[in-house]
Amino acid sequence: MLVLLKRFRKKYLTGKYFELDESATRLMINEFLSDILGFASLDEIKTEYMIRGTYADYIIQVRGKRYFIVEVKAMPIELSAKHLRQAVNYAANEGIEWALLTNGRQYDFYRIVFDKPISYRQFFSFDLSDESKLKATAEHLQYLTKMLIMARGLDNLWRKVSALDPVNLSKFLYAKPVINYLRRELRKAYKNNFSKDDICAAVCRIVAEEVESIKPVRHRKRRRRVRYETNPEIAGTGVVVSAK
Repeated sequence: MLVLLKRFRKKYLTGKYFELDESATRLMINEFLSDILGFASLDEIKTEYMIRGTYADYIIQVRGKRYFIVEVKAMPIELSAKHLRQAVNYAANEGIEWALLTNGRQYDFYRIVFDKPISYRQFFSFDLSDESKLKATAEHLQYLTKMLIMARGLDNLWRKVSALDPVNLSKFLYAKPVINYLRRELRKAYKNNFSKDDICAAVCRIVAEEVESIKPVRHRKRRRRVRYETNPEIAGTGVVVSAK
């Protein structure tokens, strides 16, 4: 992936192509979708896909399943909230869960959340012209490759990100085992008793406030108690027969 990205970047983003119009940028993105992400032209990269009387630039469809839409703007144009709404609306109207918005330089990838109202969540955003972040870019883009998509990579990514979402993760902080653990450890450390309400209120402040320079508590290792067994016949000689 990294080698392919370097080659693509050298071809399109280091010279004469910075002023590509939208039509030419689409041709560039078509190569990106096929050569970088591994989708087959025509069969899996559907161009000018009609959605309610208008057209999305690309739909990625494999074995009849539509995975994400791609909305392309001309390279000189900066991506805006208006462009994002357009991409999200295309995806939402077709029941597609993912949308990639790009101008050939900037790549923004979103998950459409089918709630009431419909919303979206950005998964990654990168500028391919920034060579210093090319390695991180490759790590993000691997989730859009045909190989990982067919292996349910996007579904796994969504579950992982959802699990670690602060709103979701904070619920686990109030679980009884966690609260009891905190009460027990605080009692040991500060020689005081704390109620469940005390702990919950403190946890609530942690969730609500930004805490900087967090250092985990170091637990002192218990010294292993060694029991020596000696042979009565050699007791007092200092010779150890076994240790447990």
